[in-house]
Amino acid sequence: MTLPPARNQHRLRAVRALLRAEQQRALPQVKSDINVTPLVDVVLVLLIIFMVVTPLIASGVAVDLPRTAHHARKPDDGKDIIISITQDKRLYVGAQRVARVQELGPAVRAERRKFPEKSIFLKGDARTPYGAVREAMDALHGAAIEDVTLGTEELGQER
Repeated sequence: MTLPPARNQHRLRAVRALLRAEQQRALPQVKSDINVTPLVDVVLVLLIIFMVVTPLIASGVAVDLPRTAHHARKPDDGKDIIISITQDKRLYVGAQRVARVQELGPAVRAERRKFPEKSIFLKGDARTPYGAVREAMDALHGAAIEDVTLGTEELGQER
């Protein structure tokens, strides 16, 4: 189906008019400055994510550590196998519960096989009976683990 020639000419004139208008229109100027607003938005979102996630990264179970006057500060660099003993004598290696003290040595040895460069950090709750911490130390000694660091808090800090 072909169109009558008058109609074709009308379309041709319309296309030519559009092309002329396009050529006469000035092109927009190129902006050469950098828009940092999206970058700032992304950085702020990442900052919030890290602020929320960082406290969750620390492994182990929360316990109230005993206070000492001469506290040697050690940064939490994630290079420790954390053993926690709660007030009611429950044992944890990292966040995993250990049912009995006799299972503590094999559990720590298994962690040491996975991560041989990690040291042992023992956190005993201040209200835990001394005997429970001593039993854990004996279990670690029986598993041939000699380098154990005991966790404490600075005497001047508030809970």
